[in-house]
Amino acid sequence: MSLEKEIKEMVKDVTQWRRDLHENPETAFEEFRTADIVAEKLKEWGIETHQNIGRTGVVGVLKGRKNTSGKTIGLRADMDALNIDENNKFSHVSKTCGKMHACGHDGHTAMLLGAAKYLAQNPDFDGTVNFIFQPAEEGGGGADVMIKDKLFEKFPCDEVYALHNWPDMKVGEIGVAGGPVTASSDRFKITIKGKGGHAAFPHKHIDSIAIGSTISLALHAVVSSNTNPLDGALVSVTKFHGGVSTNAMPEVVELEGTVRCFNPETRLALEEQIQKVAQGIALGYGAVAEVEYTRNYPSVVNTEDKVEFIKKVAAKTVGEKNVLNFRPTMGSEDFAFMLQKKPGVYIALGQADADHNEGLHSPRYDFNDAVIPHGIKYWVTLAKEALPLNAKAPAQSPKKQKKPAASA
Repeated sequence: MSLEKEIKEMVKDVTQWRRDLHENPETAFEEFRTADIVAEKLKEWGIETHQNIGRTGVVGVLKGRKNTSGKTIGLRADMDALNIDENNKFSHVSKTCGKMHACGHDGHTAMLLGAAKYLAQNPDFDGTVNFIFQPAEEGGGGADVMIKDKLFEKFPCDEVYALHNWPDMKVGEIGVAGGPVTASSDRFKITIKGKGGHAAFPHKHIDSIAIGSTISLALHAVVSSNTNPLDGALVSVTKFHGGVSTNAMPEVVELEGTVRCFNPETRLALEEQIQKVAQGIALGYGAVAEVEYTRNYPSVVNTEDKVEFIKKVAAKTVGEKNVLNFRPTMGSEDFAFMLQKKPGVYIALGQADADHNEGLHSPRYDFNDAVIPHGIKYWVTLAKEALPLNAKAPAQSPKKQKKPAASA
């Protein structure tokens, strides 16, 4: 039976798994039910299974029909949901108030499970596949937590791969790019300490609201004045807190926001400039500004020499004309941590059609089940192309001949 026919026979089951996960969303490091379901299915198919890697992560280890190549690849899917109230009416809507799969990780998990089942039943490859089911991608840095829990020491990988559904591309399209694919994601918090008092006597106080407003406006110019216009970057103030009364000036005002860019040097320059702008403006008004800067996710950077390989895999999955050049996004992804340790590629899998046009993190988003066959086929094709049965065993270095002992 052909790969397409076998996948077609699986789609109904995989869709049911996906919708069950959607109904029962679990957020960062709380994916206990999800992890148990994943582990149960992997064991059912005879795949060596390990739980509690990086707290709630699961890894399945599957050896191929041959293992002369000695090569191992990692295929990663994220499992966590978001803290969002779902606003959908279909039958598999979230049963948990305030939580939903608004980013399609339910689909990612289900598709990798489908690929694991197929490969377990058809292990026509030479080497080992590690199926990595990762917790806490949505802000928890689950990839980094798994790595710190010795993911790659316990389950060595020569290469690692990941995908994400993409609502800006159509079902049946795959986006691939070399170099940076997602932006780094950092956050800042600026605490302005002025001098509060009665609003009727502003000349007696230090107006932290005015200072905060000035800093907020000035931060918009940090990118234009400190980065190469060809380097994508942004600084956005997303929170502004201060004051409890209309007739009193607050003593303290807090600003928070996000910083995104692709270039590590730009990242460092923006961090330094935000400090200087906030503290300089506050000082000019006679106030104090304390800046807390937190580095979150680095930029996902695809390994250039693996990109051409993945383009061929993608072409075998959806046809060459449907393999698109992916435009880097200001969104962030903690798969970046894995690509800092291992070569690999992160791709975008189109999910848009007439009934699925909501963006990621929308309360009306739903993963498009029409994507499932493409996702399974992509993973299976990748595994078999990366670990072909006709692979040559690694060359052994010739043994040195011992010199005969010198005569006495």
